[in-house]
Amino acid sequence: MDVLQNFLILPLFSVIFFIIFLHKWRSTPQKNLPPSPKKLPIIGNLHQLGQYPHRSLYSLSKYYGPLLLLHFGRVPILVVSSADAAREIMKNQDLIFSNRPKLSIPDRLTYGSKDVAFSPYGNYWREVRSICVLQLLSNKRVQSYRSVREQETSIMVEKIRQMGSSSLVVNLSDMFVSISNDVICRVALGRKYGEDGKFKKFLGEFAELLGAFSVGDYIPCLGWIDWVSGLNGKVKKVAKLFDEFLEGVIEEHRQQRKRDVDLDFVDILLDFQRENEGSFLAADDDVIKAIILDMFAAGTDTTSSVLEWAMAELIKNPRTLKVLQDEVREVARGKEEITEDDLDKMRYLKAVIKESLRLHLPIPTLVLRQSTQDTKVLGYDVAAGTQVMINAWAIARAPSLWENPDEFYPARFLDTNIDFRGLNFEFIPFGAGRRGCPGISFAMAINELVLAKLVHKFNFQLPNGEREENLDMSEANGITIHKKLPLLVVATQQAY
Repeated sequence: MDVLQNFLILPLFSVIFFIIFLHKWRSTPQKNLPPSPKKLPIIGNLHQLGQYPHRSLYSLSKYYGPLLLLHFGRVPILVVSSADAAREIMKNQDLIFSNRPKLSIPDRLTYGSKDVAFSPYGNYWREVRSICVLQLLSNKRVQSYRSVREQETSIMVEKIRQMGSSSLVVNLSDMFVSISNDVICRVALGRKYGEDGKFKKFLGEFAELLGAFSVGDYIPCLGWIDWVSGLNGKVKKVAKLFDEFLEGVIEEHRQQRKRDVDLDFVDILLDFQRENEGSFLAADDDVIKAIILDMFAAGTDTTSSVLEWAMAELIKNPRTLKVLQDEVREVARGKEEITEDDLDKMRYLKAVIKESLRLHLPIPTLVLRQSTQDTKVLGYDVAAGTQVMINAWAIARAPSLWENPDEFYPARFLDTNIDFRGLNFEFIPFGAGRRGCPGISFAMAINELVLAKLVHKFNFQLPNGEREENLDMSEANGITIHKKLPLLVVATQQAY
């Protein structure tokens, strides 16, 4: 009899539990998640990133829409591919999306994410960013380094002139890395380093590693791949090299303390450290090192990328180059050297740089953000902890926003107020909101002066009779997108 009762009770309890579960399931609000392609076991959607993620994600957005939910392993990734969605993330809900995910490689390279770019949102980030904006990157401070920019660009012009007079092919890609590095070294460290090329090599490895993908960040069980591939070893080596180098720089500055004359970034940060004993900066030299590394990563790599693509587009479009040369040479008529005072008169020059930035964003998907709480974006539910990838490259090529979006046409910027400072979400090469790039003025001062001086002094042709329209515009991989092949030219001095 007991056996029979148990036999009858078990199904009864099962039915009761099923009814309770069904009731709870129906009463729980169903999430309205963004559209998402099917994912594979373990890796999720990683296989859909492709060699050039900004292009692969753009193709996916055409099918799935402006908001797309992917999974890298188990980590949810919200891909944003429209100006409206970008405005929602970086303006309307900027506070919710101002955090950075903790990524192992940037974390190890920047002293536990003590820099501005990768540090998590909070009091520490606010203080460090304030130091950078007010002490290092204010308009007054940027202008104080004007003589450095003018001197270094003149040195660059003379190098190209000498090579041109000897009919040598000029590697402009290398020239742009050198001028960016030399200016940043003098401004940040007080003097130039790496004339033997070693410093530039390490800096290039640093920038490359910042953009490297660590499998262990998204699929912990496969983290061993980063060791087997040698990635972790490279990170350890580069981090050690830069730490030793920066230790020496800081010690040298402490021994040769300057007094309000020709102060570089390290001088300023050390003065701030001495005068503000309670600040994060005073507690640890690693903060100074991390900030300086930010300046190099952003100032050298992205600046050289902007110049490289701008010159490549100008050479590929000779008529556009001629228009720019006419403007610059008219403004500089009768002058041997262009100065920064001349740049405000060069509207077309500024339009050329904007158009190059639109087509060739230095960091096409910007730096990852992370949501700090559950929220809704354009009607879709987004969970706390979701990483956000804003495909600024896709937005800048959207046919709904730009006429003939794949065409290099600087004149489109002449009769518009659209700018790159984070107010126009159809054009956000430097991001926007709290996590937007604080060094825009610093970068543009170099870009405009270099480009103006080049087209003022020289005419350019491709070597070996190569036709301009056949110039290879393929992209290399990395966090910052450079040309895959270096930009090689024959530069002849303009006769006056």
